[in-house]
Amino acid sequence: MFMKMRNIGFVLLLASVLLASCGDYNKVLKSSDYEFKFKKAIEYYEAGEFVRSGTLFQELINIYRGTSRADQIYFYYAKSMMGQSDYLMANQYFRTLLREHPTSQFAEEAQFMVGYAAYLQSPKVRLDQEVTVNAIDALQLYINLYPFSERVDEANRLIDELRDKLVEKSYLNARLYYDFDNYKAAVVSLENALKEYPDTRFREELMYMLVKSRYLLAVNSVEDKKELRLSSALDEYFAFVDEFPETKYRREVDRYYETLAKLLNYNEDQIISNQ
Repeated sequence: MFMKMRNIGFVLLLASVLLASCGDYNKVLKSSDYEFKFKKAIEYYEAGEFVRSGTLFQELINIYRGTSRADQIYFYYAKSMMGQSDYLMANQYFRTLLREHPTSQFAEEAQFMVGYAAYLQSPKVRLDQEVTVNAIDALQLYINLYPFSERVDEANRLIDELRDKLVEKSYLNARLYYDFDNYKAAVVSLENALKEYPDTRFREELMYMLVKSRYLLAVNSVEDKKELRLSSALDEYFAFVDEFPETKYRREVDRYYETLAKLLNYNEDQIISNQ
């Protein structure tokens, strides 16, 4: 019974604290003292109460626009939006800060946060990746503007992750072309991915797909284009096994090689000379 009464007492105490807190916040909302509101908005932000701080900073934006404090209001409003996971709104106000106050003390962090907010908005790999490209551009601009910042390593890490997503998207596009027997489009997509992201962790997989796509394009080609495409597929095979001699795909691509060499009527000396 004692424990039950103590629990009821705790609940009542908590309810009274919450009611008092709500009452205090309502007083802040109704106040016409904007310096007081600004002070309380900072307090709410530092306490992690981002909905409350965001609401107050949003009101203060119009009050302080054009003043020496405007950049600070933009910054903390954007940070409050980050705290609420509203990355689109946060991105917008970080950009507004940079556009209207490029020399602000908050400019460096705002530039990083533009890229980071976009990074957090980057969609799943199968969806359109325009936001991913925007995030890479913003993070790269941050690195260019602040090359000695302690956040450069983090920015580079995020860029690498985003670029891998773009490469994977290219791979999935190529795979889609392959699944629909559009080997020519698959070749173009894979070559573009390898050219744009030569150091990707997907390199072996992409090169394997390129060998396979060129092979299938060649063996299914019309006669007047067949010899050239067979030769291109063979060149792709040599490039692949030269870079990845121990690849798990070696047995499969070796079979492609045998078929290609046979179709081209290569003898052993000709094959060696092409290597």
